[in-house]
Amino acid sequence: MMTVSFGVATFNLENFDWSRAHELEFARRIAVLRPILNDLAADVICLQEVDAQKSPPHGGRRFLALDRLLCDTAYQSYYRTTSVRPRTNAPADVHNLAILSRWPIDEQRQLYHNIVAKWSWMPPFEGSSPPRSMDVTWERPLLYTKISMPNGAALHVINLHLRAPRAVPVPNKSESNGCVSSRAWAEGQFVAAQKREGQALEARLFIEQLFDSEPNALIAVCGDLNSEEHDTPARLLVGIPDEDAAEPSSRKLIPLADRVEEARRFSVVHAGRPVLLDHILASRTLAACCMNVAIMNEGLQDEVMAEELILGSLHAPIIASFDLGKS
Repeated sequence: MMTVSFGVATFNLENFDWSRAHELEFARRIAVLRPILNDLAADVICLQEVDAQKSPPHGGRRFLALDRLLCDTAYQSYYRTTSVRPRTNAPADVHNLAILSRWPIDEQRQLYHNIVAKWSWMPPFEGSSPPRSMDVTWERPLLYTKISMPNGAALHVINLHLRAPRAVPVPNKSESNGCVSSRAWAEGQFVAAQKREGQALEARLFIEQLFDSEPNALIAVCGDLNSEEHDTPARLLVGIPDEDAAEPSSRKLIPLADRVEEARRFSVVHAGRPVLLDHILASRTLAACCMNVAIMNEGLQDEVMAEELILGSLHAPIIASFDLGKS
């Protein structure tokens, strides 16, 4: 097999936006983010929280901020695919996904309740007037690309940004003073968990489809899972544990961050606690070719204590290096 060395990275850009009224602040962010991207030198990179701007002011949304960030970098000439607002052909105003690839993208698609249907949840109630039911839907789609490698192999890349574990507003559950009640908060947290775990299930079932077509597929699941390794969303994506299977599953994904020394194994600092919320999960075939994994978290700000003007991102990028010629 022809030797192909390459890097795959994931990076949450943290509400990456631009407006004419905040040109100076945007220039300061670019001055921090662009060197990070250059240092990554990734051949494939998954980006999250890429906002889209109107141009002209009353026109359709375009990725003006992203274009400016990538200008004069190697990524400017990369192949690109981006998510769109479900049931439209236009990007959302906030939190879009993007995949950039040095090599051609043979196939691209997004999934949004294509495998797991949305469902309704009825909040518990007392009395004779039941509350309105709530639709449990994903916050944004999943973005998938099939990339043609120089040696003819296909690299399957999934970019995923699961919902944060913040309570969903529950209709008609506020206190008389307008504040959220303890009961409403608990119910909202439950709905948020359903959203996060439901989309993780859809992603996992899509991964199963990829394995059905290509048992030894090179698969990389990248993104902000808002989930630590032992939380349910991450466990769903990784796949069946060896202790629950008759024999070790060839479809289990390998969390590549496990190869980083424990003291550096975090991508976010939350209220003083380092946590790993961003991940690269690789199929066994791809993981066997992994040479190195790095989390660029030096000097990472605490997301709870951070000032409103964020320079760079509150998430650290992760990059994994591979050599397909590795035996």
